[in-house]
Amino acid sequence: VFPGNCWAFKGHQGQVVIKLPARVYLTAITVQHISKDASPSGTIISAPKDIAVFVSLLGTSGGVDADKEEETLLGVFTYNVEKNPTQTFPLKNMLLPRAFSRVKLLVKSNWGNPWYTCIYRVKVHGKMENQKASTQAKI
Repeated sequence: VFPGNCWAFKGHQGQVVIKLPARVYLTAITVQHISKDASPSGTIISAPKDIAVFVSLLGTSGGVDADKEEETLLGVFTYNVEKNPTQTFPLKNMLLPRAFSRVKLLVKSNWGNPWYTCIYRVKVHGKMENQKASTQAKI
């Protein structure tokens, strides 16, 4: 993780959909940014602040509306720039005790940069549907 070597998007809001290598029972998500010490400006205002995590229920109902995208919120959290640059947040998959192959990370705001927001690393934690071992997918 080096300054500027990130996924950047214009403005303070954005989203990314992560396709996992297998269907996963989701347990947590980790978001990483650089530290203030690593930043050339000494600030990390481009870090995400308010984040929501969704899964898509597309095609899972099998009914007439199977082609409509329906999402379920698994968690809302705040990335705190005063804490460790790598922060893990538990997800509420108990509400939907099944495995998913895609996760959407929605960044609602950042820490003050009006031009762009940067995400350095996202890890998705959980157990693969057909295995007992834990797995992670990185972007």
